[in-house]
Amino acid sequence: MTIAQNSTTAQTGKVIYTAKTHTTGGRESGASRSSDGHLDVAISSPSSARLGTNPEQLFAAGWSACFESAIMGVAHKMKIAVPDGLAIDAEVDLHQAEGGYFLKPWWMKHTRFAPTPKQRAATSM
Repeated sequence: MTIAQNSTTAQTGKVIYTAKTHTTGGRESGASRSSDGHLDVAISSPSSARLGTNPEQLFAAGWSACFESAIMGVAHKMKIAVPDGLAIDAEVDLHQAEGGYFLKPWWMKHTRFAPTPKQRAATSM
């Protein structure tokens, strides 16, 4: 069975990349592999004795990587130097609620950096 879904969002734009994965077995005894073969992981549920990562860890890793890239992009546009060693610590909670489950990503802890007075003056023109 194939399930197709059309998605609409508030923002539209040119698609620059589409990640493709194939997953079998779900979170209990699954495996996921990307179409390019760069990702090939065993999937397990949180607190499982089974070797593998859980979907929440994958979500936290992907989200924090995108968040750091966004910080770097904005800093570059504003001509702000980002110190070496910028790190993002992401937390994603799996909640159980009436009728199902949901994920809640938490704001991330990150290395703080601030523009110098010269950088602030250059961006305020």
